[in-house]
Amino acid sequence: MIGTEHEFSINDALFSPLPVADRIIRSICGRYENEIAFGSITLGKELQKTVIELVPRAPAGEPCALEQQLVSGIEKFYCMFPHQYTLLGLGMHPTANPKDIPVWDHDEHEYYAAYDRLFDIRQHGWLNIQALQVNLSYENDRELVTLYNRVRSLLPYLIAVTASSPMVESRLTGSCDNRLLYYRENQKEIPLICNRIVPPRIRTVDDYRSVQEEVFQELRSRGAGILCEEWVNSSGLIIRFSRKCLEIKALDEQESIHSDMAVCAFLRPLIRCPSLPVETEQEALLALTETVIHSGTAEIRDDLHRLYRLAERYATTEEKQYLPAIHERIENGSLAEQMAARVRDEGELLPVLTDLAGCLRNNTTFSYR
Repeated sequence: MIGTEHEFSINDALFSPLPVADRIIRSICGRYENEIAFGSITLGKELQKTVIELVPRAPAGEPCALEQQLVSGIEKFYCMFPHQYTLLGLGMHPTANPKDIPVWDHDEHEYYAAYDRLFDIRQHGWLNIQALQVNLSYENDRELVTLYNRVRSLLPYLIAVTASSPMVESRLTGSCDNRLLYYRENQKEIPLICNRIVPPRIRTVDDYRSVQEEVFQELRSRGAGILCEEWVNSSGLIIRFSRKCLEIKALDEQESIHSDMAVCAFLRPLIRCPSLPVETEQEALLALTETVIHSGTAEIRDDLHRLYRLAERYATTEEKQYLPAIHERIENGSLAEQMAARVRDEGELLPVLTDLAGCLRNNTTFSYR
């Protein structure tokens, strides 16, 4: 089974971020809640009030079932709020300044207060990040270890394909995945929490739990025992024992649900493949991750083509419907690369954001080549 979580910024017509996630939820259900049922999806809060999370109500065996739930949820959102708000994907809001973004201050604010005391959350990496999270179920410890190690080795390639955060505070930085540049430093005071994005290989589940306990001990020593939960791990890949799934956290949110599902349809057949022609050594994976954070697909296009051919070979019939969207990203560059090229060529950001928001609303893919 597969599940996904999607984070979208809430904007006005000119794409200024609006800190209204709490007001939106209250207008639907009459009170402030962390999450609410909303047709085929769940709407939920995030740390920053300028972002709202959309989650399918149920995991599924194929991406198509998730897509249907999410598209229906977005349609319902725009039926209820046809003109007030514009939702936008991307790994970061391209113009937002975290100093202007308020933190969720209703239920669970005590967790955010603990984070703020330890790490200072009023910065990029905390208040200006939007992730596509993919959850993969497992049956037992043996399958968990195998799946964990396989996904771990695919992280740099997935990061390359999904990079969608080329701008910070209205400026093109020259890097494709600025979200991860900030994200990997946002808890640098306790480095094991993020673990350099790509975690080391594990031999047993106890290997993972021992690292987790080290983090918990450090948090307790700093008077932050409230954070000793499995979700405190911020690596690019974590285990959610309570849900019996792996959670991939390294991926930038894309411009549309269809593109998000294409990422899932690319990943799943690669997991099924008997052998993968990818790097597995830790330092090499970290070096490769550094490369793709800055350049997206440009430096590893040949490797991505090899993986794409394998994905085609092992994909289900439904997954194959989504793979052309990944092929386009490999051929023409990640969303970040294409977005940056258009902004440089046209010298304007607003038309690009208008088109990207239209992609989400109409469930289409963005292309500029």
